[in-house]
Amino acid sequence: MKKLLAVLLLPGLFLLYSCDTLSTEGLTDEEVVAGLKEALEVGSTNSTSKASAPDGFNGNPRIRIPFPEEVSVVQNLVGAIPGGNTAIDLFVEKLNRTAEDASDEALPIFVDAISNMTIQDGMNILLGHDSAATEFLRVNTYDDLKTTYKPDIENSLNRVGAQNAWTSVIDIYNGIPLTNPVNPDLADYTTGKALDGLFTLVSDEEKLIRDNPSARITDLLQKVFAEQD
Repeated sequence: MKKLLAVLLLPGLFLLYSCDTLSTEGLTDEEVVAGLKEALEVGSTNSTSKASAPDGFNGNPRIRIPFPEEVSVVQNLVGAIPGGNTAIDLFVEKLNRTAEDASDEALPIFVDAISNMTIQDGMNILLGHDSAATEFLRVNTYDDLKTTYKPDIENSLNRVGAQNAWTSVIDIYNGIPLTNPVNPDLADYTTGKALDGLFTLVSDEEKLIRDNPSARITDLLQKVFAEQD
């Protein structure tokens, strides 16, 4: 990329960029940002599509949602009982089906954040670290995603049978002498893990676009990222 012209102003430490610096291959600043928006839209679309596909979570060990860590005592005790592991495995599968079921709800929120990207946001992403775009989305969408996602997760827990699967596990657990009742917030737990998984996939897509020219599916993407190669 063309050499960055910077002037450090004390005490504010403001970094000023010249117009030539912020452009690549004759593109204007606005065109550069438009290309970055395209990259984020492609990455977000691909990520939500992968997450919502059958086995998008359940079949991906990098984002598969595990048994809730805060009640691991339940997993340990129930797993030691005949038939217990089968109940646990079914519950974990249903948790992941819940995340898959709700994942397509994230795309409109991603798209809204992308549409509001400023030129400065774009430059920070273009000149930033390899996951700068993912971090932009996380900062600008996480709260909205969680607010929107949790009710969908709550509905999905019932729709895909995760709540019933959890009840089966707890019934086994409660039949064990001297155990203390547990009742984790499954919707909150699943929402957090589902969002972590989504952003992992978004990060993968960002890295692919940055590193692999064949992933830059439009002319504008190719031009914007060409000088990073």
